[in-house]
Amino acid sequence: MEHATMPVATRNAQDRTVRFGFAFIGVLLIAVNLRVSFVTVGPVLADISSDLALSSAAAGLLTGLPLIAFAVFSPMAPGFATRLGLDRALWMSLLFLASGIALRSLPVPGFIWVGTALIGFAIAFLNVLVPSLVKRDFPTRVSQLTGSYTATQAAFAAMGAAVVVPVAQTSTEGWRLALGMWVGLALIAAAVLLPWLRRHGSGAMYAATPEVSHQSPWTSALGWQVTIFMGLQSIAFYVLMAWLPTIEQSRGVPATTAGIHLSVFLLVSVFASLAAGGILHRGSDQRLVSFTSGALMVVTFLGLALAPDLILLWVLLGAAGCGSLIVIALSLFSLRTVNYPQAASLSGMAQSVGYGLAAVGPVMFGALRDLSGDWRLPLLVTAGVMAVLAVTGVLAGRNRVISASA
Repeated sequence: MEHATMPVATRNAQDRTVRFGFAFIGVLLIAVNLRVSFVTVGPVLADISSDLALSSAAAGLLTGLPLIAFAVFSPMAPGFATRLGLDRALWMSLLFLASGIALRSLPVPGFIWVGTALIGFAIAFLNVLVPSLVKRDFPTRVSQLTGSYTATQAAFAAMGAAVVVPVAQTSTEGWRLALGMWVGLALIAAAVLLPWLRRHGSGAMYAATPEVSHQSPWTSALGWQVTIFMGLQSIAFYVLMAWLPTIEQSRGVPATTAGIHLSVFLLVSVFASLAAGGILHRGSDQRLVSFTSGALMVVTFLGLALAPDLILLWVLLGAAGCGSLIVIALSLFSLRTVNYPQAASLSGMAQSVGYGLAAVGPVMFGALRDLSGDWRLPLLVTAGVMAVLAVTGVLAGRNRVISASA
């Protein structure tokens, strides 16, 4: 009897190990594609605008279109996964992403808009569904996995921002090749995941989930606390990405130095994400780390407003805050839900509202700058918003879950 059962147990253990390893690789391959295809537009935006005769308003819309798509399409991702199954939905989203990157780079009138919108649509789905995948396949390692894939996407974004201009300048295809080459990352991820999809992707998303109805996060106070936390931390990151180099240059910092500071920001945020992923699970809840990370952003924006000579210090503090905040926000989608379908619902809700705020935040920041004539007012107002973020982090960080049923 013992000899008969041992091989089965061994095979089951080996299968679990293989599944764990493959799922981990899959999460990281998806993460590689989550940011690089749209953050690389900014460094070559002047070339795109000149080539396509875009106005400043049109160029601004081009850079903001993915965020608008995130806000519009994120709530649709859970339903898409329900119909196709989670694994198939992720794989199809990678194909949509590859198609969007390719279309954006073709010399066909209007394709840059179609491709950019498709990129936003695909990444919206991937952003929402990856936390659900983590909840399903790594229920006891949510914070560590979230830190790993967040750091991975930030690292490749930093790499992309560094190489896109040299590629555009040295290639006869210019910015089209510099933006189109990222299609390879999406195709590699889809190709590696295809064999696993054929073996394990036939079930519906909820097939392995206990038959328990779950409360919609839209009707939950805790769901809204997590959503507001996600939105306010998004404002912090995208305001700094949009305006930090301009703020520095207006205060006499050379453009090259401002660019180096942005690279430092992205690099430090990678390590902050990994650190946050390592400490989130150590306490009984996430209140302290959420509040501390929010407080770092309050200090960052106050510092930029009141002590601009210490710019590198504020860059480092802002990077540490943003890098940890995004890991906390994404982890909360799993930590505050009872199962992975509910995690997908909360992820869709929070990212829809969050990226809506992220799209509006930099615009409002610029409007306050125009209204006041300097940077102090928008920076102080944003510091106040970050104080609300810190308080919301205490609420969202409590050890609670959205109830299983309404």
